[in-house]
Formats: sequence, C-alpha cells, structure tokens
Amino acid sequence: MRKNRRLSLRDLGLPEVIILGAILRFWHLDLKPLWMDEVITAIFSLGKNYNDLPLDVVFPLERVQELFTFQPGISCSQIAKNVATQSTHPPLFFCSMYSWLGWIAPLGSEWVEKLRSLPALFGVGAIAAIFGLNYIAFSRASGIMAAAIMAVSPFAVYLSQEARHYTMPMFLITLALLGLMQIQRDIFEEESFGLASQPEAALRYTSTAVPCPQVEMLSTRDFVTTPTRTHIRFWIWLLWAIINSIGLYVHYFFALAFIAEIATIVVLMYWGKTQIFNQRQIWLALIVSTSSVVISFIPWFMVTLSHIQRSETNWLPAPTHIAPFYQTLMSWILMVIALPVENQFLPIAVIYGFLMVIFAIWVGWEIFKGLKLLWLKPRTYLAILTLLSFTIFVLLQFFVIVYFFGKDITIIPRYHFVYYPSFCALIAASLNKSTEIANTNFRLLDLSQKSFIFLLVGLISCVFVVSNLVFQKPFQPEQVAQNMNLEPAVPLMLIVGYSDYQDVALGLSFAIALEQLRSQNPSGKLKINNLADKSRGLNAAINSDSFAFLQKYPDLSNLWKNLSQMPAPATSKLNLWVVGSGMRKRDYPQHLELSGRNNCTIDPEHHYRIGVPYQLYRCENISKPKSFLPN
Repeated sequence: MRKNRRLSLRDLGLPEVIILGAILRFWHLDLKPLWMDEVITAIFSLGKNYNDLPLDVVFPLERVQELFTFQPGISCSQIAKNVATQSTHPPLFFCSMYSWLGWIAPLGSEWVEKLRSLPALFGVGAIAAIFGLNYIAFSRASGIMAAAIMAVSPFAVYLSQEARHYTMPMFLITLALLGLMQIQRDIFEEESFGLASQPEAALRYTSTAVPCPQVEMLSTRDFVTTPTRTHIRFWIWLLWAIINSIGLYVHYFFALAFIAEIATIVVLMYWGKTQIFNQRQIWLALIVSTSSVVISFIPWFMVTLSHIQRSETNWLPAPTHIAPFYQTLMSWILMVIALPVENQFLPIAVIYGFLMVIFAIWVGWEIFKGLKLLWLKPRTYLAILTLLSFTIFVLLQFFVIVYFFGKDITIIPRYHFVYYPSFCALIAASLNKSTEIANTNFRLLDLSQKSFIFLLVGLISCVFVVSNLVFQKPFQPEQVAQNMNLEPAVPLMLIVGYSDYQDVALGLSFAIALEQLRSQNPSGKLKINNLADKSRGLNAAINSDSFAFLQKYPDLSNLWKNLSQMPAPATSKLNLWVVGSGMRKRDYPQHLELSGRNNCTIDPEHHYRIGVPYQLYRCENISKPKSFLPN
C-alpha cells in the first residue's frame, strides 16, 4: 500500500540524467546576448587581444562580427601572455577554449553558440562527477539523486550557459572532492570507521552500555575504540594534487577550494586522532601533496600578485553590515529555485519572490532533518563531516574576503560555484531516503513525493533560465540595443568612452546586440504602402551605422575632444549614442560637434542607465561649422 502511494521514475539512471542535463544546458544556448565578461572570453579564446581591436577609430557596425573570427596558429604561451597583461585571470581556461574552438572551426554565424559549448560540456561533466562523489560517499542511489539535482539546478544550468570559467573549475572541484572522499576513506579504513561497507561492524565497536537496536543513533565515541591501520594509496593523493594544480590555473577562486580541502583533512585528522594508527604517513602525504600543488603554481605567482593590484579588481563594493549573510542565503535559494522576478511588475515580482522563499524554507527544513539523520548514522557521518567542513571553510574564506579585504563577493551569485558541488551533494544525501540502507544492486531511482517536487521545481526553473527570464545578463545588452534602436530608419553612431579594457568589452557587447537587432530584416514588421522605399531607407541607415571606442583618460575633456575629431557619416540626420561608465547625467554636455559638420543636441528624454549611463544626441548636418565643444 505504501509503495503505491509513492511516486517513482522508472528506469531513471545516470545516462538518462546526463541526457536531461545536456538538453537543458544546450537548449537555447545562443538565445541570451553576449555580455562583457563573455566578450572578454571571446577575445582571448579566439587567439586575439585588445590590440587587435579598432580603438580610437570609427568602425562600421555591420562589420563588428568580423572582430570575432578565429585566429589560427596561436600557442598557449601567447594566450597566457595576453591574459597576463590584459586580464586578471589564469590562462588555462582560455587555452582550452582556443583548442576547442580550433577543433570545431570554422565558427561561422553560430560562433556565440560554439563559444558557449565547452562550458556547457563541462557542466554536463560535472553531473557525472557529482554522481561519482555521492556514490563513493553514500550509495549509488544517492549518486543518481545528486546527478539529478545538479542536472535540473537553475544555478548549474545558468553557469553552464556562460562562456566563462565557472563550470570548468566546478567540474574540477567536484573531482577534487571525490579524491578527498577517497582520502577520507583511506584515513578511516573499514577496520573501525569503514562502516559504510560493513554496517554490522558497528556492533563490534559499540559500548555495551548502549542497546544494539539503537546502534545507528550513536555518537562517534560509542563505536570507535580501536586504532585504524591506515593504508595510504599514494596514487589517490597524486591525482588529487594534479587536479588541484590544474584548478589553480583555471580560476583564482579555486585556491579557496584547495585551502578548504586541506583544512578539512586537518579536521578529519584531529577528529579521529586517537583512532588513526599511522598518522605520520598521512601527514607526510598531505605535506608532499600540498607542497607539490604550491610549487606548481610558482611560475604564475608573480602574475597573480600583479593581477590583484590592477584596477579591474576594484569593482566589487564594500560590504554593508549583514548584507553578505542574506546575499549568501539568496544564492542558496537560486541553487534550487529561480522564478522570474527580474524586470517584472512589482506585484508579479513579489508573488514569485514569496513563492521562492516559501519553497526554500520547506526545502531547508527537509534538508536539515535529513542531514541530522545522516550525521547520527555511523555509516554516513564521516562523509557528512567531510562535505560540511569543506563547505564551511569555503564560506569562512568568503566572509574573510568580504569583511577583512572589503570586497563583497557574496553579492555575485555565480561566485558561489566554489562550494556548489558539496552543497549539491549534501542536498542529495539528505533528500535521498535510500541512503539509509546499503543497496549495491540499486539500478532504478525511486523518488518520494518530496524529491519529485524538488526536481520538478528545478526543472521548471531551468526552463525560465534558458528562456532568458531568469539570470538575465548583466548590463542587459539586448535592452540597451532596443533603447538605442528607437528610430531604425535613422543612421546611428555608438560612442563608448573607455578608461580600461573592461569598458571596451562592455561596449563591444552593446555593439554586437545592436548590430544583430539592426541587421534583422524589417520588412515583415513594416505595415506601410511604400514598403520598398522604406526598406531601402533602412538598409541605407544600417550601412551608415558605426561605432567607436574613445579614450577618456585622464578626464572627460579628452573624450569630448576626441569625439569632435571623429568623421561623421554624410547623412542629414544621425542618432549619436554616448556610453560612459562612471559618468553622471550632468557630465553630458548639451551640445556636441562632429568634424565641424554635424551639430548634435542632447535629447533629455532618452537618458538611460543600466549599470552604465548612455545618452542620445540628435545630430544634423550643418553647412557652416560652429563650435559647441564644452570647456
């Protein structure tokens, strides 16, 4: 009777979960516009650098796609040099991207989708890796549950559709945790702690004062009485060290995971110090492995120090009281549910937000009950201790960065990828009721109603993510393009004032979105009699569109001076858009002049700010030059 009341997904195994995760990650992969960080990825991954871009010159907007073509014959050392001098990231991700794009070249018009395909593949790989983690730590059923949770996690799908180095380190962190779990099993072998494979052994090591029926509710001191004869598998430590060495060259935040792993091993050693027979061997393996990882990073260490001091790392705000704590909680919520609250009417946003909070509270309570049960079980408490310790140590480092260094990294949800694998593993272990019994022949995943609801909500959230209703791109390039394209028949010029390379990348994201919008065939939208004439006018406007990056260093006067020397298209009208990060509305002058031929007047009705301000000037061709250059 009880069996009939439960929901089940028959024949659901790891292959089916991986296929589902792959579909969600590659679905609408090119729907969302490229944003600033993805443009940075594209530049270095295509074998180029900022010196290859048309800076301080006018460039046709219709040719912006030509800037994103694959450049063959570039070595990883050249890419590393470009990244070292023009970015603030380690090089291995960009080298991997370059090799991948070279393998699938030519890129063609689908270059955005291909640019995002490798991170999506790493996202699929993380699903398989999290299965292995929970399979080793708990059971096969728990592994499938963890894979299913990651497959339909809106947070994981969002990261997988970013052309950035988030899923690659997340995949490596999951592998490192898998190695950490193997190390934990080596430290506490089956002789006393290895009760996951021999639960009946608990009966031999429990205190006689405790009744046998309560064996699974004992604390550690009730059943651990004899030292563990540890057998060190050095190849496990070697692989663990290699994974961590690679991870440090992929993302700097991997260092947080590496430190948390070391701290977790120390906690495990202290936790069972009286039961570990060969502690010297373990400490030696830890010291050698850690030293090897540190030594492997020495060639890039000085570059890292220079990156820390660059201005591009100063964009994070200082913390505001307890804001980092509730921002972290919000990121946890987004890992399990994400409903459309961005750019929605206030009542809709409030309703969706309320539903997300209620669902998160329910999930949190269920997870707490599950973790409490698993902590009290001899077969699973060490795995829970390992994963919880890792997660807590990463979070502690987050708050050290926030409050001691004044950089609130918790405000950016994507940065929480560092501990997401352990977070996902803990959720799966707590929700999966089959972890209570060892079942080596488990092939199908029987889901309770609660687990089914959890996965269904995640699946619905993923649909919102891939449809660009959730986790919308920062700076909203598509919205900026729509605002700038208010008059399709009038030629357009986009001016981006830049003080660093990030401003250039941001301007390129706007130019790409604007070119895609302006180049769409408008004939289907024009309901007028003289359709052919209008279409010719639109084509003429599109052919006259242009953009330019103008340096605003040392101050804004240099921007306006450079703008006055820019050649203007020979058109009677021109819509001039000026984008300037760090500028305020009053910084835009009332009048501008282009090459002494175009008088440009500010349009106060079209001033926008989506992260950065941008202002419309309406320009008309004049016969006699007249200076309107601001002082």
